[in-house]
Amino acid sequence: MDLGLDDARVLVTGGASNIGRGIVHAFAREGSRIVLSDIDGAQAERVLAEAAELGAGDVRLAVGDLTQPSVADEAVAVAVEAWGGLDVLVNNAGWSVPGFIAKNRDRDNWQKTVEINLYTAIAATQAAIDAMRTGGGGSIVFVSSESAFGQIRQGVYGATKAAVVALARTTAREHGRHGIRSNIVCPGLVVPDGPEAVGASSLWSVGKDAVFNDDQADYLLKDTPLGRLTSAEDVANSVLFLSSPTAARQLTGQLFSVSGGYTMP
Repeated sequence: MDLGLDDARVLVTGGASNIGRGIVHAFAREGSRIVLSDIDGAQAERVLAEAAELGAGDVRLAVGDLTQPSVADEAVAVAVEAWGGLDVLVNNAGWSVPGFIAKNRDRDNWQKTVEINLYTAIAATQAAIDAMRTGGGGSIVFVSSESAFGQIRQGVYGATKAAVVALARTTAREHGRHGIRSNIVCPGLVVPDGPEAVGASSLWSVGKDAVFNDDQADYLLKDTPLGRLTSAEDVANSVLFLSSPTAARQLTGQLFSVSGGYTMP
């Protein structure tokens, strides 16, 4: 099926590492034109080259900290100035340090988690809405998490991702009349494919075991009906589907768990 994404104008936030990298790769294979937004310039350059090799129509970088004022507007402006508009926004930027809710008392950690997971999505969405309304519509996909439904060691992170779900559904209700669709993907645990899949700014840069070790993964898989971990490609394929103006034409405000059945919201 033709997803109608060839030459689509796409902005992916947090596009340089792990899930974001997988999403950029997927749009590249469709021939889309991509703005890759990330704080890690070196890793973004690497993924830009990968996307070009995979067949992207064009790839531009928007390197900057999306938690800072005007940076999201500047990322959207890259697409508008280069290609005349924006068709798809993927709000993927995210960050977390796992910790039990009774023990995570670091307010700086809380603030960073809220700013990266929620504030960046608000800012990018606001910037994209202006461009999409001018162009007659578009698709926004929010990458939340199965932690939004309550998971051990993910209290603060999960709370921010639950807020992202509410933001996405409010966007769907407020801007459907402008032709803007807004949907949510909730990935399960996604372990990076390898060292090339993450940059120095990634939450995984401290090493896999520091984020989620094998014993914890095995415990998770016991309650996963499909018996396998989620890959970046799994998430990316769902994002492509929801971004498609043909396959997902009548979908908005919907939430899809991409977790092998670990959560069934």
